Amino acid sequence: MSKPMTITEKIFAHHCTKDFVEAGELVEAKIDIALANDITGPIAIEVFEKIGLKSVFDKSRVVLVPDHFTPNKDIKSAQQAKILREFVKKQNLTHKFDVGTMGIEHALLPEKGIVTAGDLIIGADSHTCTYGALGAFSTGVGSTDLGCAMASGSTWFKIPQTIKVIVNGSFKKYVTSKDLILHLIGKIGVDGALYKTVEFCGTTFKTMSMDQRFTLCNMVIEAGAKNGIIEPDEITFNYLKNRSLREPLFFESDKNAAYEKIIEINASEIEPVIAYPHLPENTHTINEAKKDNIKIDQVVIGSCTNGRLEDMKMTAEVLKGRKVHPNVRLLVFPATQDIVLKSIELGYYQTIIEAGGAVSTPTCGPCLGGHCGILAQNEVCISTTNRNFVGRMGHIDSKIYLANPYIASASAVLGRIGSVEEL
Repeated sequence: MSKPMTITEKIFAHHCTKDFVEAGELVEAKIDIALANDITGPIAIEVFEKIGLKSVFDKSRVVLVPDHFTPNKDIKSAQQAKILREFVKKQNLTHKFDVGTMGIEHALLPEKGIVTAGDLIIGADSHTCTYGALGAFSTGVGSTDLGCAMASGSTWFKIPQTIKVIVNGSFKKYVTSKDLILHLIGKIGVDGALYKTVEFCGTTFKTMSMDQRFTLCNMVIEAGAKNGIIEPDEITFNYLKNRSLREPLFFESDKNAAYEKIIEINASEIEPVIAYPHLPENTHTINEAKKDNIKIDQVVIGSCTNGRLEDMKMTAEVLKGRKVHPNVRLLVFPATQDIVLKSIELGYYQTIIEAGGAVSTPTCGPCLGGHCGILAQNEVCISTTNRNFVGRMGHIDSKIYLANPYIASASAVLGRIGSVEEL
């Protein structure tokens, strides 16, 4: 009888063709998807070309998405995108994305069925951990490792230890998975899960949508985690049905699998969480933020964390019949073209624009201080993105607060950080 394993260990064992792996073990594993963007891709391509091979290991499994600086903001970013475009054409890669067809990579790949349950995915972007929401192992790597993997179809890993996070109960109104992950990061710190798996389970997930799950797994990297993962269930099955381009593989943890530690959270006790500058672990409740009377200049709703359809719905729900404060700029970034179309169809765009918000084509834009919303000196932004480091969205003297879409939208109307109940 084989030894008990976690879901992450089972995925590794499958991709190493081994019966058993354990935490701390060094392994070489086959990958299902190698991903890069317009910042990291050109470096990976350079590494690949130095190896001297004529073609990538699998044309359907190397995916390049120009999303960080597109539409291109300057000559340098245009050159970066051109390198991707030419490589995709030269290699005749199966998946071709560009302005008008692309989206933010970590929303686009699940939507298109390119990643699926049981996959082992690497991406030259730290938020590749998003796909753990599907029951896949996915993690960020450096561009050099990515370039080599594009050639070989495999790379080495150290099997991570696993932290099990059991979440039971139901969220209060206007509380989301963004608050859950910020609550967890505030609890364990930005290095609290360093090179570890964060495995989520509990009754809360019986009703948690895929959009919410993506948000949750997306931000485990902000606690230093190697990956976040949720065991597939009926919600996962229904999402993947008629979507996955490859046959999903459904793994689950054995009951007596070994965990480094177990953390239990009561979802019903979580309040909306605000991460103050300049770390995601600097968490405060919305009631504390109200008392601090934090005036804002800009609100950003979108990114690979909160740019999905449910996030657009939350935003429109709060803004319906209201106006953005005259001292505030509201910028909304849907994560894919499909989300754009559905938001138009459902009237979300009209509501946002009538309220005084601006809506962009899909792009990472201001999240990384790229374009479409750079902060000036001493400006304050509340954002649904994932990082609030010094200078992350512009000037080093600007400040970023992280929150869920309900709080960000309400703050846009109030002109300060506040809650929906205040409107």
